[in-house]
Amino acid sequence: MSDSRGPLQPDRPDADHPFEVDAPFEPAGDQPEAIEQLADGFNSGMEKQTLLGVTGSGKTNTVSWTIEEVQKPTLVIAHNKTLAAQLYEEFRNLFPENAVEYFVSYYDYYQPEAYVEQTDTYIDKDASINDEIDRLRHSATRSLLTREDVIVVASVSAIYGLGDPRNYIDMSLRLEVGEEVGRDDLLKQLVDLNYERNDVDFTQGTFRVRGDTVEIYPMYGRYAVRVELWGDEIDRMVKVDPLEGTTQGDQQAVLVHPAEHYSIPEPKLERAMDEIRDDLDSRISYFERKGDMIAGQRIEERTTFDLEMMQETGYCSGIENYSVYLSDRESGEAPYTLLDYFPDDFLTVIDESHQTIPQIRGQYAGDKSRKDSLVENGFRLPTAYDNRPLTFEEFEEKTDQTLYVSATPSDYEREHSERIAEQIVRPTHLVDPEISVSPASGQIDDLMDRIDDRIDRDERTLVTTLTKRMAEDLTEYLEEAGVNVEYMHDETDTLERHEIIRSLRLGEIDVLVGINLLREGLDIPEVSLVAILDADQEGFLRSETTLVQTMGRAARNVNGEVILYADDPSNAMESAIEETQRRRRIQQEYNEEHGLEPTTIDKAVSETNLPGSKTDTSQVSGRELEDEDEAARYIDELETRMDEAASNLEFELAADIRDRIREVREEFELAGGAEDEGVAPPAEEF
Repeated sequence: MSDSRGPLQPDRPDADHPFEVDAPFEPAGDQPEAIEQLADGFNSGMEKQTLLGVTGSGKTNTVSWTIEEVQKPTLVIAHNKTLAAQLYEEFRNLFPENAVEYFVSYYDYYQPEAYVEQTDTYIDKDASINDEIDRLRHSATRSLLTREDVIVVASVSAIYGLGDPRNYIDMSLRLEVGEEVGRDDLLKQLVDLNYERNDVDFTQGTFRVRGDTVEIYPMYGRYAVRVELWGDEIDRMVKVDPLEGTTQGDQQAVLVHPAEHYSIPEPKLERAMDEIRDDLDSRISYFERKGDMIAGQRIEERTTFDLEMMQETGYCSGIENYSVYLSDRESGEAPYTLLDYFPDDFLTVIDESHQTIPQIRGQYAGDKSRKDSLVENGFRLPTAYDNRPLTFEEFEEKTDQTLYVSATPSDYEREHSERIAEQIVRPTHLVDPEISVSPASGQIDDLMDRIDDRIDRDERTLVTTLTKRMAEDLTEYLEEAGVNVEYMHDETDTLERHEIIRSLRLGEIDVLVGINLLREGLDIPEVSLVAILDADQEGFLRSETTLVQTMGRAARNVNGEVILYADDPSNAMESAIEETQRRRRIQQEYNEEHGLEPTTIDKAVSETNLPGSKTDTSQVSGRELEDEDEAARYIDELETRMDEAASNLEFELAADIRDRIREVREEFELAGGAEDEGVAPPAEEF
């Protein structure tokens, strides 16, 4: 798509800034060598490489410096939304002058369409769309089509069907001051782009009209554009803050992209509808030949309704199921996805590749099995199969150069990488923890002694068990012994999880018990002991990869130690111990050679800023302020929380904090601040 970028930049004067990392520190430890190896590999034409970096070695920073060296648009794929949000925040901080975007599923809740033949139960699609995530998705595709310096952090949503990027480009509406366009013609063009007129509730994807003034709120931005007409000519265009009603400066030219990724020009839509009608007739005949009149009637009614909606509005609910008709591709061909919005030559970074690659592999099969019953029972035309995620083979074909990032790369990454850059030495010079093995018999008494020792040293302990029952029993036992302990399980939600980790770091909890403590966010400097019960039991929770990752949780503390309780060490155990000890030797030799003394990471304990948490601003919203000085300090505190909430994509919380700041300013008649611009909007965005 790169050949179409030139004319699509009228309102993006900042486009094409070279990738430039802004970090408060220089590469250290093994980072310089890893960066050099990876950059040299990609610049010399290597297609696949792996960054094998231990926990706490600064893999994200190494990836950033590599991007700076290769200067290519980059897709970063994470295996869940939470990790994607964390990476998005990190890359935004590291690349302040470049377009860092976020592309994940925009569903807060999603129940896919399905049919259960055994009970003759049809489950209609039910979803709740997050408007802010939808805005960020549109911002991502817009940036990819209008500038070169783009990093998109995505979940596996990146491999799911999206509209044809050529339609997205062709339908984009370019407006310039001095251009001749009638008001009614402008309104019609906006409707064709799936924008809705709403003079009352002015939100993204809508426009409103006041005389000869038309205000458009693009899907991808935080600001609207006010188009002032003089007769049939655009006299002036102004960037407007819809919330404040304030203007943000004149615009000479503006590009308005469609409000839906599946928007389609009218001639293409007519042709697509004719093809749908032909396939519908064939499908009805198919069911009649089978004697399944119910399915025939069902497919006729449902498809006819969708066609009527498309005829009237250019769109229908579930239009993605007709995606093959709306684009110039044949049934069975790979769908258009986010990857097709990238230029011909781009870099793909697969974070935590040992988890993300299996997830990418599994998407296609799960989608197809769900649609089989829908198609066979007349709920969807067979072309619904073409609204699908990419197969893993298609994903590999669409990606150019790929960097796998993991502390424990799987066999796939090792076999397919032309180079593996190891990042064993941490910038902090901390070494991997000491490992010891103790008999499983009597493990609880031994564990108690070790926990008491950690409590005396004001350090924390993580304990991982094999079963939920054992974790519950151990937690109860430790509580009765007077230990401040919490149990984290699969039903612990994000809010509780953040609160538990924060309490552990503050010393309100001394021990955290769990079954699988590998989830991101558990790199806690205060933890000096990781205890793995029943370490010799073969299985997923005691595989070599899992053991190595679990051991790494003690690598943020200079006193880090791992105790494995086992009577008969397994092959996985021995391999994990051998690998961790190998890394520890390399790290110790480096420190001795350079005269370095490792110290525990000093990491501030931040407030969670999650709605409903102990540190939520609602808990202090009634705080009594004595004077202007105290109010000013309070505002500074709230501004910090607001910025953190916005960075963490907690936009509703950020807006609540902003409103509280305004209340305090009004009460004490203090001058306005940056928050009056809205919740941390990038300056260049609409």
